[in-house]
Amino acid sequence: MEKCNLCPRECNINRNENIGLCGVGNTVRIGRAAPHMFEEPCISGTKGSGTIFFSGCSLRCVFCQNYPLWTENVGRDITVTELTKIISSLENCHNVSFVTGTHYTPQIAEAIDLAKPKVPTVWNSSGYEKVETLSLLKNKINVYLPDLKYYDSDLSAKFSGVADYFDVASKAISEMVLQRGKPVFDAEGIMQSGVLVRHLVLPSHTDDSKKILSYLHSEYGNDVYISIMRQYTPMRESLYPELMRKLTSYEYDKVIDFADSIGITQAYIQEKGCENSLFTPEFTSDIN
Repeated sequence: MEKCNLCPRECNINRNENIGLCGVGNTVRIGRAAPHMFEEPCISGTKGSGTIFFSGCSLRCVFCQNYPLWTENVGRDITVTELTKIISSLENCHNVSFVTGTHYTPQIAEAIDLAKPKVPTVWNSSGYEKVETLSLLKNKINVYLPDLKYYDSDLSAKFSGVADYFDVASKAISEMVLQRGKPVFDAEGIMQSGVLVRHLVLPSHTDDSKKILSYLHSEYGNDVYISIMRQYTPMRESLYPELMRKLTSYEYDKVIDFADSIGITQAYIQEKGCENSLFTPEFTSDIN
């Protein structure tokens, strides 16, 4: 925390005294901790995923659906001991999921060691992570749930302010697969170990989606599952007109047809109607 290099931005800020580019200091801050039913079927199942949403973000995409966590400082500060208790309180779910926790990786790793959760742990992230930081989670995280948002560096620079997104995220996903190997499911179809890569199809940018799917399939084949998401929802005003509308069925179907044509079979797809703000959880400082 004295010279923070946890994320690829490597701001070198002393987070014991100041705020990093992630928007937070050295204290863990969360905006929600509760069962969540709107993840992939192998994550949420019937009992939900015990999700802990962390405040702050090292990527800060302009179209983020969880933007109150980093633009409005929503949430409350907790200690590692409190985080340990929260982890234990969510063990009635299928798993305990840490959402956007990269900038708190050491504290989360410590809390996992203390809690020793009896259900799988899930690392739900933007994919924009350093291999060195992910190494702190080895043997602590069972399921990696990263995004792979962009292939094109111009797009990642435009929408997330980082031209090196694909280079960084592809290396991070490689490390995740190295740590966890091929997907493993229990008798109920709940993922126990492995990597499930998410890709959100953006309006007007289906060609980039095709490049992402081609890369994942050629690089990993059936060693990862892919979630091809159609739930893009305009949440606030944007400088970019193409982001001010929902994805069309034509656009999404074009991407799904492409995935089928190159032989992708281990993928989750979404039905029309999921592009709705009702599926975005509410964030609050009132956390048990």
